Amino acid sequence: MEFADRMKGYEEGIFQVLNEMRLNKEKAGEKVYNFSVGTPDFHPAEHIVKAVADAALKPENYKYSLGDMRELTEAVIDRYKKRYDVCLSEKEVTSVYGSQEGIAHICFALCNPGDVVLVPNPGYPVFTFGPSLAGVEIRTYDLIEEKGYLPDLSAIDEETAKAAKCILVSYPLNPVCKCAPPSFYEELIAWAEKNSIVVIHDNAYSDIVYDQKKGRSFLSYEGAKKVGVEFYSLSKSYNYTGARMAFLAGNEEIVQTFKRLRSQIDYGTFYPVQFGAIAALTGPDDCVKEQCVKYEERRNALCDGFTRAGWKFDRSEGTMFAWARIPEGFSDDVAFVKELFEKTGVLCTPGSSFGTLGKDHVRFALVLPVETIEEAVKAVEGCGIL
Repeated sequence: MEFADRMKGYEEGIFQVLNEMRLNKEKAGEKVYNFSVGTPDFHPAEHIVKAVADAALKPENYKYSLGDMRELTEAVIDRYKKRYDVCLSEKEVTSVYGSQEGIAHICFALCNPGDVVLVPNPGYPVFTFGPSLAGVEIRTYDLIEEKGYLPDLSAIDEETAKAAKCILVSYPLNPVCKCAPPSFYEELIAWAEKNSIVVIHDNAYSDIVYDQKKGRSFLSYEGAKKVGVEFYSLSKSYNYTGARMAFLAGNEEIVQTFKRLRSQIDYGTFYPVQFGAIAALTGPDDCVKEQCVKYEERRNALCDGFTRAGWKFDRSEGTMFAWARIPEGFSDDVAFVKELFEKTGVLCTPGSSFGTLGKDHVRFALVLPVETIEEAVKAVEGCGIL
């Protein structure tokens, strides 16, 4: 049987490979510290769960929704106004089945085959995978530590800038755990307008920013809606991951065009999921703030703990992850991850799975309690690998 040529470039996802390693070790009765996948271990707030449960008990909520409830759209608009001081109209918002799905499909609405799309290196895999499905030409922009993992827009040659249809950007950025200053967004918007490039901003982690700083929205900067859109997800802020509830907001023309595309492949989000999202967006934010504090405590335990043990970890600025170079004496991040796991049961993600510039790095997800993180640090410190 012959399959599509595009499948030749899609290997089994790294998370599936790591999960198989984990399962084999657990079957052998050995201890595993799983820092590989960024699935929150916190639970959704009680009022969110109750809203889903109450709606799920009503038979009329099992039909096709065929779109977003008006109350849901209003809740997103209200959230953006209160949280980011951004004014949105109804036509500037539409839901997606999780931001990963949205990113995977948006270039079908924006691009023709062969158009140029700029994506970060390193960056979350769907930033590359999604546009590639649309048959575009992927060109990467480099993110390096010496420049604070910010794109050097002035280094993008004029031919590429003029050819590019859109650029994918995300801060706080998974996997490198850095935030961007206001000056970057101001520069990005001016550069995008000058070159007629659409900005697609993934805003998954603005509620998980550390050291008493407050995450912002790309849309809160002047001129943003003129050049781009933003994906906003409930997955990490509200632990609503399995419900797959996210939104595209910003430029009306882009939002409405994407909404028209998705109407051909989607019959709308399950009503109980929409009711839960309304409860999250309109309810108290105490749980979101308390959760951020807990993530920061975990960041401190992991980054500071490994640094004291002799493996330098810079403190993450945001996201629910930590990022570091592999220890001295190692030259291959995949081989290091496997050796670390075999010796200690500590499982993390090799940086090369996020792009060529992720090579020689690893990413840890902050999904275990502080006391378990401290155990993992001791296991690494005691095994001799450092």
